[in-house]
Amino acid sequence: MAFSSENATISPFSRNNPMKQNLFLLTVMIFALSSVLSAAEPVIKRPFNGTNLDGWNIRAGSNVNCWTVGTFEANAMTLEAQPLRAGARGYMLNNLGADWRDARPRRGIDIYTEEKFGDCTIKLEFLITRGSNSGVYLMGEYEVQIHDSFGKADDTLHQGDMGAIYSAAAPSTNAAKEPGVWQTMEIEFVAPRFDAQGNKIASALFKRVVLNGVLIQENIEVRAPTGGGLTMREAATGPLMFQGTHGPVAFRNIEVIVPQGE
Repeated sequence: MAFSSENATISPFSRNNPMKQNLFLLTVMIFALSSVLSAAEPVIKRPFNGTNLDGWNIRAGSNVNCWTVGTFEANAMTLEAQPLRAGARGYMLNNLGADWRDARPRRGIDIYTEEKFGDCTIKLEFLITRGSNSGVYLMGEYEVQIHDSFGKADDTLHQGDMGAIYSAAAPSTNAAKEPGVWQTMEIEFVAPRFDAQGNKIASALFKRVVLNGVLIQENIEVRAPTGGGLTMREAATGPLMFQGTHGPVAFRNIEVIVPQGE
């Protein structure tokens, strides 16, 4: 009897098995897709090591530096900073201290990272005293306000209140918690763009500011550095800066999330 190739059964181990070929192609596609997704994953940087001020610079000035690392007493409203015990690991970057307002020479100065960033998302927790005032400066130049605005009505908010983008936009609603408790802030930021000759072709943009889980700013363009910036000049990258000249404040769990390759 003549053997018919049409009726032949193709071994599952054969190179010519369509199922095996399809499985191979699917494997290649999955590998390629996973490689693309992996390459696009952002990088999470943690500039505060929880132990000391390595990686941070103090802004030049005549004010007394109060920034330190430690804990604070259970009564958060007093916010008395406690030094780290030998071998202990702190969690709070702070400029807390007694007689803060009345001290002479004036206490408090700004602190900023040695590392510079462009496009990024900032996630952090902060704590302030009653009546205190601070700020988170993207690239050292564009401020998101931190202020004791607890209890203020939405229709009275202005550019000096909690979550305002200073010199650009008041918060859309008041999401501030009472002073003396930890609060959360997330800032999604797009850096200004420059052409090959160094001319600015696009302004900085705050895509989102989320305070204590509430969206309070969205798509706010900032055309120039805000008041109190580190250099008052715009560039492609810059440090993360915390204002320390207007009152006691503490930060912890600081993350800078940057796109892959930046």
